Amino acid sequence: MTKDFDDQTNNDEEVLQLDNFCEECKKEDPSVSQNLILAGFKTCNSCKLSKTIFPI
Repeated sequence: MTKDFDDQTNNDEEVLQLDNFCEECKKEDPSVSQNLILAGFKTCNSCKLSKTIFPI
């Protein structure tokens, strides 16, 4: 039973890797991981602001 649990945790670690690339503009920015934790979206502060002003 513990062997099955170890296999599941190894697979989850590969999925939970954080990168700092924005989904909107594809640029690397440290604010992406901060916004992911705070709001749940992988966007930089610039894209977040533009989506707030122009929500279309």
